[in-house]
Amino acid sequence: MDIKIMVAAHKEFPMPKERELYLPVLVGAKRNYKPGINYQRDDDGENISEKNPNYNELTAIYWAWKNLDADAVGLVHYRRFLSKKRKRNLENIINKQEVEELLAKTPIILPKKRKYYIETNYSHYIHAHHQEPIDVTREVIADRCPEYLDAFDQMMKRTSAHMFNMFVMKKGLFDKYASWLFGILTQVEKKIDISEYSVQEARVFGYLAERLMDVWILTNGFNYTEVNWIQLGDREIMAKIFYFMKRKFLKNRDVKTHF
Repeated sequence: MDIKIMVAAHKEFPMPKERELYLPVLVGAKRNYKPGINYQRDDDGENISEKNPNYNELTAIYWAWKNLDADAVGLVHYRRFLSKKRKRNLENIINKQEVEELLAKTPIILPKKRKYYIETNYSHYIHAHHQEPIDVTREVIADRCPEYLDAFDQMMKRTSAHMFNMFVMKKGLFDKYASWLFGILTQVEKKIDISEYSVQEARVFGYLAERLMDVWILTNGFNYTEVNWIQLGDREIMAKIFYFMKRKFLKNRDVKTHF
């Protein structure tokens, strides 16, 4: 299979050696031009590269949807990768043979769910971010594709989700997912005003997309395989706990949410 797993990055960073499988993508390249970085740029061909401050890694997904020809498409991050082992280094990320074996079983590969335990997906979102975008997303789904509304409500009540906008999908499903996802986010973008959001909170459409993957999968009944995910470098666990408590109890949504 011709499989391309994009590695979203905004700067030069150690990349997987298996370049037949992994495709480094410079996201926000239109605004974030850095000479000498030999990555695929997300402003090549049809693109939304200029929206990267609000769409995050979704600009790479959009670029792949419109421009990439492959049998299967995926996305990981320069510090987060899918892995069948837990050791946190580039030597343990999934390789092409493993991806092909997994896709032979199911058409979608996802990272293991992130569990919140004491919060639902909805309460976690509104404690971390502004509430209006997630509520408007529900309104858009109700109006644009009401067959997804029940799954959205179910997912908001659950305490775990497939996060980070990370996946590998066979291309036919990927195209359907991207069409559905950007169709919703485009409408949400028209209905909310983020002009006063902080730089962190302005990344709103990337945050929303993290909550929509499971809605799409649940509604359509797609089978998927979960694999481990690893984060390279310092995970800053104590800092994450501190910032979570600050957001939850002090209602300060401008602190860090991703590391």
